[in-house]
Amino acid sequence: QVQLVESGGGLVQAGGSLTLSCTASGRTITTYAMGWFRQAPGKEREFVADCNWSGSRTYYVDSVKGRFTISRANAKNTVYLQMNSLKPEDTAVYYCAAGQVAGPDRKYNYWGQGTQVTVSS
Repeated sequence: QVQLVESGGGLVQAGGSLTLSCTASGRTITTYAMGWFRQAPGKEREFVADCNWSGSRTYYVDSVKGRFTISRANAKNTVYLQMNSLKPEDTAVYYCAAGQVAGPDRKYNYWGQGTQVTVSS
């Protein structure tokens, strides 16, 4: 059992940056794969980025490669998503997730409540 709470969302102009944070409680995240997903209006939830338990392996959807960076601080029970060069199409509710496997065969069992990111043109 783990609870995840995201923070850091907001309104930003195109080209700007935001850093999202996700803090876990109930259990440490040391043994969990951690990921970020997003859902835009009228679309299904999509994978954005994730990493293995140590952060040594990271994965990204093609549309954010080179702009977004996932990292984790296990001692703080926190995972981050640094978002640079934001585009209007990045507008979505962003969700943090914890699970068993990151990468192409990713599996996630726990989800945060989401945080809204809005990018204006």
